[in-house]
Amino acid sequence: METYSFYAPTKVLFGPGKLGELGDQKLPGAKALIVTTGGKSVKANGYLARVEAELDRAGVKHVLFDRIEPNPLRDTVNAGGWLARSESCDFVLALGGGSVMDASKGICAIAANPAVDAEGNVTAGDIWTYVMGGTAKSQPIPNDPLPLVCVTTTAGTGSEADAGAVISCEETDEKLRLGDPRLFPSLSVVDPELMLTVPARLTAFQGFDALFHNVECFIAKNHTLMGDMICREGIRNAAASLATCVNDGTNLEARTQLAFANTLGGYAMVCSGCAGCHGTEHGMSAHHHDLPHGAGLIMIACAYHQHMIDVHACDDRYVEMARLMGASEAELAEQGPSAFVTELSRLKRECGMDELKMSDWGITEDELPAIAENAITTNDALFGHDPSPLTVNDVTAILKASYR
Repeated sequence: METYSFYAPTKVLFGPGKLGELGDQKLPGAKALIVTTGGKSVKANGYLARVEAELDRAGVKHVLFDRIEPNPLRDTVNAGGWLARSESCDFVLALGGGSVMDASKGICAIAANPAVDAEGNVTAGDIWTYVMGGTAKSQPIPNDPLPLVCVTTTAGTGSEADAGAVISCEETDEKLRLGDPRLFPSLSVVDPELMLTVPARLTAFQGFDALFHNVECFIAKNHTLMGDMICREGIRNAAASLATCVNDGTNLEARTQLAFANTLGGYAMVCSGCAGCHGTEHGMSAHHHDLPHGAGLIMIACAYHQHMIDVHACDDRYVEMARLMGASEAELAEQGPSAFVTELSRLKRECGMDELKMSDWGITEDELPAIAENAITTNDALFGHDPSPLTVNDVTAILKASYR
């Protein structure tokens, strides 16, 4: 039997109503920087007020930083880290989806690791010092980051259960990875009641991302026994609940099932890691920061997986995933591994995602080779997980096959 290592130390409060237990927990500090987006949803839906009330009940002071973008930017993360330090916050609370949780991990690192200028003055540090790949410096994080608490309001990234993050830089058109075991949240609240207000379109973007985390970790060449077990349940639960969540957003049972698949995706990434489909999308949204990560994945996933099926990268795993997504034995006998793409296409149609176009986000066909080059150059670690190697020409072909 294979060996594996598994380390996921986050305490998770999972299920409807769990936000109401936040104030009963032993929180990791006395003053929190609450990090959220610049949008209105967490305020309009009362989630911010509820979190603040739970912190008040626990006797914890708090400061608000509400500037996070859909693809969190380097400068914003640096600004959040400096605010946490200047306000003497001793932990960070992320309230939102994957972008907020990813940014908060960077903020935790920067708050504990300021820069010092030539005169000895303490100044804001730069997250690009610790981000990996591309033009980033890939240096170890010297001081322990601030502790992190996550209250997730979406079912998308699984960032509440892992120690990784993705940060973008507008100046260099790069979207790169931050990772350190000390960035695992100390506590995460996954309350599907907070997800009932997510609009259908965003639910689809986020839910497909959760599905693809499990899918890519299952086919990754560094998959493990523990990861396989997690991914199977993640794929099954995401496929069974996603269309219902999109078409009937008030269905709490379906929302809970999708939230579970999402958190499993975080554990899946602890076990192995996403592959070139994610790497390709990072190249897309590095050039077009307004492109939602999940939307980019939805547009390229069928072509990416059809390529892996065509080269027979891992036929048995594609057959198993198709079965987990609902393919019949007759369909599997007729289509073999391609039944997975059939099931994925069906799910896209059921969620109204089959009409997405790259051109709607300003992507032109002429720039696809540059996107492919950027993706492979800056996200080599993700492409290193592919079950069959991809070249720049392969990635360009996948993008062209997906383009509309």
